[in-house]
Amino acid sequence: MNLDNIDWERWSGPALSAARIVLIVVLAWVSVVLLQRLVRGVRRRVERRLGETEGSGRAATLGRVVRYLIAVIVSAVAIMLVLGEVGVSLAPILGAAGVAGLAIGFGAQSLVKDYFTGFFILFEDQIRTGDVVTVAGISGAVEDITLRHVRLRDYDGNTHFVPNSLITTVTNMSRYYAYAVMDVGVAYRENVDEVIELLRDVGARMRADAALAGLIEDDLEIAGVDKLDASAVVIRCRFRVAPLQQWTVRREFLRRMKADFDARGIEFPFPHITIYAGTDKQGDAPALPLRVVRPPRPAAAA
Repeated sequence: MNLDNIDWERWSGPALSAARIVLIVVLAWVSVVLLQRLVRGVRRRVERRLGETEGSGRAATLGRVVRYLIAVIVSAVAIMLVLGEVGVSLAPILGAAGVAGLAIGFGAQSLVKDYFTGFFILFEDQIRTGDVVTVAGISGAVEDITLRHVRLRDYDGNTHFVPNSLITTVTNMSRYYAYAVMDVGVAYRENVDEVIELLRDVGARMRADAALAGLIEDDLEIAGVDKLDASAVVIRCRFRVAPLQQWTVRREFLRRMKADFDARGIEFPFPHITIYAGTDKQGDAPALPLRVVRPPRPAAAA
């Protein structure tokens, strides 16, 4: 083979383009690996600083999102550079991509809204794994959070997948502290002040109980008579408690209160019915005959 007959100028262009393409691919791969490794390192430091109960799941989810975005963006830039090296005009491709993206955006608005809403829910730390929340009218414990949906499990064990696009308001019952609210109804004949003192005594004994000391953060707060129902005087009170302990404290308070009411003879209300017999034109009430009918006793055995 005679090397002098090779047209080096003819082959120098394609060779340089191939070399640049290889360099672009290698640099893109190295960039993705290094940036994703950097994101993992930052995520681990954040998890160590926050601790297991302070949003490690949120940090892991955000880390996955950032790594995915890095891979998509770097790959898109690398593909455009490679197409430019092989002589493909990018203007028609970008124009077609814009039209296609617009069409997809109109057809998949709900999906796009899911991802945007999910990102801000995670970024703003509105929900964490393990929280008890109410979203889109559904209450339950959060088992998983993604950019697409929130997975809840309710008290009956049912699993609910709530798309993020349906979440407009988040009611989180697991942050910082909670209140165990009790509405206590007693009969109208009872002394309200005596009942309030009994409730204070129940609250004080619960605060002194070592098993409940870590759950209750403050003394019982009694708001007073909240309303007068048809057959009951309703007294409202509450405890400030640790997150997710409001139901435990409330059940224990009602159990102890029931025992104390029974011991003191305080009556829980029952529905009452008043029968009105009416009046005649002179304003006199007619007689209302009542008769108690007792069932016959069984005959004594012979």
